[in-house]
Amino acid sequence: MNPASGLFVTGTDTGIGKTLVSCGLLLAARQAGLRPVGMKPVASGAEQNAEGEWRNEDAEALRQWSATPQPDYALINPCVFPAPIAPQLAAADLGRTIELAPIRAAYEALQFGASAVLVEGVGGWCVPLSDHLMQADLVRALRVPVVLVVGIRLGCISHAILSERAIVADGLPLLGWIANRVDPHCLVPDRVIASLDEEMDCPRLADIPFGASVHAAARALQGSVPKLFANA
Repeated sequence: MNPASGLFVTGTDTGIGKTLVSCGLLLAARQAGLRPVGMKPVASGAEQNAEGEWRNEDAEALRQWSATPQPDYALINPCVFPAPIAPQLAAADLGRTIELAPIRAAYEALQFGASAVLVEGVGGWCVPLSDHLMQADLVRALRVPVVLVVGIRLGCISHAILSERAIVADGLPLLGWIANRVDPHCLVPDRVIASLDEEMDCPRLADIPFGASVHAAARALQGSVPKLFANA
């Protein structure tokens, strides 16, 4: 069996809908006949379940929308920390250091039995995972292309352009960007998206309406599945 293809979902910031987009992509890929699984390698902010295991809400959502049989939680989220703070700080508070080797091992385990592995990052692009490890190093280790989620709100034009430049400067392939309308009070969202269409070098792949469910997000993302999962 050949290993599955992969995709890394990053965003312009935290709280801009990476998980909604990731779950929508998982559902859209399943509807297209693929067997994708989600992964959240690093997550900070977790609750203990009845068995005393720490579980992150976003990682649980990715598991829920993955193809069945759903992978073990430990493979989807190998690095989980209770405190809802930057992962580098959350790990340090526990005397731990985030390392690439266990993440890579979990990713490779997920590859077999799936046709694609969708990896959701943490925060924005330039997030340090440790004193010696940036998020870009993780993406290089997994050897996957990137898609950028842009939360459409005041300030997002600068954040999107800076994120694109950083991803490209890090030498990683950026397949495109996805508009996610996160702010109902944004005065001119259509004009913001039109401006980004002009300014961004990579193509816009989808436009997700405010308040979309996972099913609505999947409908908006259906057209992007062939490009994002071309090798699945």
